[in-house]
Amino acid sequence: MASFDVIVIGAGPGGYVCAIRCAQLGLKVACVEGRETLGGTCLNIGCIPSKALLNATHHLHEAEHNFAKMGLKGKSPSVDWPQMQAYKQDVVDGNTKGIEFLFKKNKVTWLKGWGSIPEAGKVKVGDEVHEAKSIVIATGSEPASLPGVEVDEQTVVTSTGALSLGKIPKSLVVIGAGVIGLEMGSVYARLGTKVTVVEYLDAITPGMDAEVAKAFQKMLVKQGFEFIMGAAVQKVDVAKGKATVTYKLRKDDSEATLEADTVLLATGRKPYTAGLGLEALGVEMLPRGMVKIDDHFQTNVKGIYAIGDAVPGPMLAHKAEDEGMAAAEVLAGKHGHVNYAVIPGVIYTSPEVASVGQTEEQLKEAGRAYKVGKFPFMGNARAKAVFMGEGFVKILADKDTDRVLGCHIIGPAAGDLIHEICVAMEFGASAQDVALTCHAHPTFSEAVREAALACGDGAIHA
Repeated sequence: MASFDVIVIGAGPGGYVCAIRCAQLGLKVACVEGRETLGGTCLNIGCIPSKALLNATHHLHEAEHNFAKMGLKGKSPSVDWPQMQAYKQDVVDGNTKGIEFLFKKNKVTWLKGWGSIPEAGKVKVGDEVHEAKSIVIATGSEPASLPGVEVDEQTVVTSTGALSLGKIPKSLVVIGAGVIGLEMGSVYARLGTKVTVVEYLDAITPGMDAEVAKAFQKMLVKQGFEFIMGAAVQKVDVAKGKATVTYKLRKDDSEATLEADTVLLATGRKPYTAGLGLEALGVEMLPRGMVKIDDHFQTNVKGIYAIGDAVPGPMLAHKAEDEGMAAAEVLAGKHGHVNYAVIPGVIYTSPEVASVGQTEEQLKEAGRAYKVGKFPFMGNARAKAVFMGEGFVKILADKDTDRVLGCHIIGPAAGDLIHEICVAMEFGASAQDVALTCHAHPTFSEAVREAALACGDGAIHA
């Protein structure tokens, strides 16, 4: 039996970051992971491989639609799907091996296998039981299921199967208009697949600022997406390698069907805590399978902590990382903290969509007096030069104090641009503070400054 200060169960973004941070703070640490590689869902079958495919297909789109405009003439590239899959795997391997290197560098012990907690202070991996003063549950999440939809990861797939289809489908039905569905839909739409999205609600990307969501949907339609909104999927039947999706429209209860080569079930994710033994331990759970924690990430059972997708909050890798670092600080006797009001969200389509803070709808609901500063990328010289003038930056600020309350961007490099506003919000900055900061020209980031100027006397280039 080995003894540790901390055992972290799960080596995804939350778990591996927590383990490394604990080690940096002088604790003896082990991390339990049953996969053959570290990095969890994110690095193996989530964020990283999907970004590789998005990158590859974005270049294909540029070659097909924009190269000739720039004087780059020639035959458009043909798609070698096995090679694209190999490229994706190379990206994954490089990242997962990087985590393994960081574990060795920081002297984190990798306990290979699936973990359970037979009692507080003990973690069982395989036939071995290890002791720990503190245990951190970082077991992540898994795709949510839907009644009447049986996943086989060949014809009816989750995001996992969608990343590794045997061939490019001619038609794809995506159930759910959230981040995962739209990103994977984008990959295949660029590869020539007819993509139809079936969404239960009346708007895509639930929780997003409504103005941005509306503009985003219009842009996706221009890219070839079809949307069936307000539709409840009843079942998916598979016969002879084809799928038939039956759905019912909420407005009139009429039923219809769609045929497709592949169906992607993308209706969100749910916490994955199976096999840990939490019920027997008496660990308090919340509805929808989340682990209940206090302000210090501790469960009701002393010495057992939880972070990431297993606990409440947005299911985002960077939220899990922040919680991993904060939990490590707590375990080392310091003060860990996560500012949940400043956690950005990004959709890596083209254009990208990014947001932080409150939406206009949330501010209205709260009765908060606010002002809006908007600037279109069509007024940004750099964006126009690279055929990415669609979209806008929208900053929401307090009407009286000018303090930045939120920001929503749809346009080029939105996922990078949003962090200027994250820093501004972290320091309690005003829109004027952003507006008075010199921005290099020509850059996409000038659009953020112009939106901040629009919160005051007005933008210069609009």
